[in-house]
Amino acid sequence: MSDSSTCRIRKAGPEEAGYLSMLAFRSKAYWGYPDQFMQACLEELTLDRPYIENNPVYVIEIVDHVIGFYALEQTPKSETELGYLFVDPEFIGKGYGRKLMAHAKQQAGDFGYSRIVVQGDPNAEPFYRAAGGTFIGTRESASLPGRRLPLFRIDLDAATTAEKTGHETKKCPAELPGSFRADQDLLEKPRN
Repeated sequence: MSDSSTCRIRKAGPEEAGYLSMLAFRSKAYWGYPDQFMQACLEELTLDRPYIENNPVYVIEIVDHVIGFYALEQTPKSETELGYLFVDPEFIGKGYGRKLMAHAKQQAGDFGYSRIVVQGDPNAEPFYRAAGGTFIGTRESASLPGRRLPLFRIDLDAATTAEKTGHETKKCPAELPGSFRADQDLLEKPRN
């Protein structure tokens, strides 16, 4: 990718459920989890057509190739929960996760929410803190009983919700040379 590459963020279609599930699995496996752990997480990493039809799910793509996605889940409160946030391992650390998170904040604000709650993988903690997340406790993993996962709250304010974050095609972040930095794009489904 060059500095002149373009990407866009668009709403996902229900027919993309299988591809997005595989992307989520590859992205989680990036952290080097053992096979047994990954198999325990498989169900939770799987999206289906009704999930996409009933929740705001957005993908980021480069030249019609989906490289990441996120989902917001509605709650009865003034907050939404980040259901998924994943980037294909080939693109982790290149700014696409930040772009997805900024878009998620914009959408949440547009939907009238005042905060986003995130249950993240421990590897993703620096990413969510960099995105404005405040650690508010832990929650038990739905995939692995006894495993506690960090819980964050991202408060949305006028400045956050006023960001322009890619409703139209925009220039995407340039690929960054060198090794992966944990505070750049630790993308994780917050539930595992």
